[in-house]
Amino acid sequence: MTARKAGRGSVVLLSGGMDSATCLALASRAGAPTHALTILYGQRHAREVRSARRLARRYRVARHVVLRLPIAPLLRSALTRRDVRLPTRGTRAGRIPSTYVPARNTILLSVALGYAESHRLDAIYLGANAIDYSGYPDCRPEYLRAFERLARLATRAGVEDDWRIEVRAPLLRLSKREIVELGDRLGVPWALTWSCYAGGREPCGRCDACRLRARGFRAAGRPDPLVRSVRASP
Repeated sequence: MTARKAGRGSVVLLSGGMDSATCLALASRAGAPTHALTILYGQRHAREVRSARRLARRYRVARHVVLRLPIAPLLRSALTRRDVRLPTRGTRAGRIPSTYVPARNTILLSVALGYAESHRLDAIYLGANAIDYSGYPDCRPEYLRAFERLARLATRAGVEDDWRIEVRAPLLRLSKREIVELGDRLGVPWALTWSCYAGGREPCGRCDACRLRARGFRAAGRPDPLVRSVRASP
């Protein structure tokens, strides 16, 4: 059987945070159709979906899918359960933080893989980071390489069509400062993004995500426009 050629394009797992926004900017520059997939799995910080919608409109993605996947009752994490305390002082080295969501990236990447194969796309963008979020087992390079191998074995695209769907994690080895600097060069609209784990109307400024974001902007020597815009709002 003659192998069918894959279509060109990508799907970005778009949470609305600064990492996924930077990935969206990078994917959009590739010159091929860019799709965005936002998955609401029951995270307490679902305020991000508003940011994801705004970012998708700003970058004029080919299609933005917001998918509700109500699996939070199965996943014990500080991001899905209010009876699990959010860390506000970091996590000891070598420990997996309470914000780890069991198998989250495997679940999200599996959905994105099905979407990519169905729409003949050849890349999945994921804002995984192994430096500032060290401790998450599903943000490691070896995990992402293993998922790519699985993608070839578990899809018709890989088995019958010999068509490779890549998992791209361009921020994997960047610090938050480097992500801010890269986003600045790409023109990422930081004021449209959202990072806070607490999920309120305004960033709490205390959770790990807020602290890491603040550290990144501080190290890059520039103010965070989201914080300024929130403080300026009535």
